[in-house]
Amino acid sequence: MKLAAIDIGSNAARLLITEVNINEKGTPSFNKLNLIRVPLRLGFDVFESSEISKAKIGMVMQTMKAYKHLMNAYGVEHLKACATSAMRDAKNAADIIRKIKMETDIGIEVISGDLEANLIYENHVAENMDKDHSYLYIDVGGGSTELSFFSNNILTYKKSFNIGTIRLLKNMVTDKQWDDMKETLKAITKGHKEVVAIGTGGNINKVFSMSKRKDGKPLSLELLKDYYKELSNVTLEERISKYSLREDRADVIVPALQIYVNAMRWATAEEIYVPKIGLVDGLIRHLWEEVK
Repeated sequence: MKLAAIDIGSNAARLLITEVNINEKGTPSFNKLNLIRVPLRLGFDVFESSEISKAKIGMVMQTMKAYKHLMNAYGVEHLKACATSAMRDAKNAADIIRKIKMETDIGIEVISGDLEANLIYENHVAENMDKDHSYLYIDVGGGSTELSFFSNNILTYKKSFNIGTIRLLKNMVTDKQWDDMKETLKAITKGHKEVVAIGTGGNINKVFSMSKRKDGKPLSLELLKDYYKELSNVTLEERISKYSLREDRADVIVPALQIYVNAMRWATAEEIYVPKIGLVDGLIRHLWEEVK
């Protein structure tokens, strides 16, 4: 069975097309057929003017039409499409969603930060980890950061904070918001087993590939601090030329590192694992549970 998931984020939109096969034991395996990312950067409009501009609406429509063609070409049977922080905040979100539905028949659900956090750890990465640690999921997006804390494989806390890479670039995050995250992390991790972080989002994946670490090996907090220092001290142009970063990654990678470093420091996590998963993967799992 072929499934698809669309995530319209504050920095980019993603379409994941997956084939689900069932083995003799009845266990499903999820095989990625294609993942297409388009840097729509809706957050730059929304966090400044509270709505999505005409130009960006045009880009959204073109992207959704392209996604629709691709899904038809692959023979996708079921789709789940969600939008996160930028659409949550956009005054004209409902109009855009109506337009998308009318022109492409793609129905988009604007989801809460809490549900976003749920869907991300729906991949159950922590279940494969050992019982001697607690695990903090950190998902950093353009508009928000989702934190989920697991102790003894039980979810004990989850919250969405309006601290995201684009908001930081726009100087729209207050000291009070940082303090709130700091106090929260210190409180929820106190008295628990040693904390290990699990990082999701395009920026931490990029840092992981830059580090040349083997898959499955963690990055240290010290390494993240080094990258933060190194990338903060060079211009946007140098980040693009010297580190081979795309322009839509080069500006947001520094505030992303700031969020990961702060969250890890406050949770006293020395290491972070970077599984190659994100919201679209969680959406696929969620969709499978609905349609199987």
